[in-house]
Amino acid sequence: MKTSCVINNYNYAGFLVEAVSSALNQTVKFDEIIIVDDASTDNSAEVIAQFAQEANVKCILKETNQGQLSSFNEGFLAATGDIIFFLDADDMYEPQYLENALNFYTRHRECDFLFCAYNKFGAVEGTFQTDTVDLDLGYSVIRTLCIGEWIGSITSTLSMRREVLIKFLPIPYIEDWRVRADDCLVWGASLVGAKKFYMSKPSVMYRIHKNNHYHNSKSLATDKNYEYKRFLKCNCLFNYIIKKNNFSLPLSLALTSLDEFKTIPCPKINDFITYLKIIFMFEKNLYSKIKGIISLFSNLGKQMMTGKLQIG
Repeated sequence: MKTSCVINNYNYAGFLVEAVSSALNQTVKFDEIIIVDDASTDNSAEVIAQFAQEANVKCILKETNQGQLSSFNEGFLAATGDIIFFLDADDMYEPQYLENALNFYTRHRECDFLFCAYNKFGAVEGTFQTDTVDLDLGYSVIRTLCIGEWIGSITSTLSMRREVLIKFLPIPYIEDWRVRADDCLVWGASLVGAKKFYMSKPSVMYRIHKNNHYHNSKSLATDKNYEYKRFLKCNCLFNYIIKKNNFSLPLSLALTSLDEFKTIPCPKINDFITYLKIIFMFEKNLYSKIKGIISLFSNLGKQMMTGKLQIG
């Protein structure tokens, strides 16, 4: 499997050497590393020039600052890998990250999208894990389309197969996603039918500092204007991806929801509640709604009897 690493940078000259070096110094080498600079006003171009002679490094110096999504678009269009990894220029990979990820993709041939646990450092320290064990999260088209489910993690923990990315990148709404464009990767992968997995071994170092858009934007969650504008941006994004892939809601939402729930080998009780909510709220046919709810509870009972249901 050929691998590409896309590093997006804007005014992170002080962190860039560590980020690129972490990608270069993997125990298994990336086939190509693509550095996309979003018209930085610091000395990022000079730092990037230090790596230009590396055989597997490509440098894209944009003339106009357009934001993170634009850099993702440019990086993807330049990438030739079968699996594409994303890295923010202020973060770093652990030395065995690529080796661990490739072993994971080899063990799980059906994996389309992988994210991993990570270690926080800088202003805040600690380990962030979605779970302490690896997880097969199944498919998430319906739960994303109906309730905007966000199944993934920060940019630097994300990788996915080219055949998934090509279904939704490039995305034209670059002004909407100047920051937090990892949302486009997470939602986009779900909407085009990627089978998602989680790797529990912390393999990325996530730097916490005053300019972290993701970390610091959590404080905006109570800002109603922010939330409403975000809703509008998400709506445009979803509509674009749906139209691009000629997708429409199935005739029987209840049946499809049940089928999607079954793609999670060891579901959690929250997964069951999510699909119960979808069937109850969005299935318009009363008979299908009742039948779907009964079937969902029946499947829940089977999962409990076999010990596959996770209560936590």
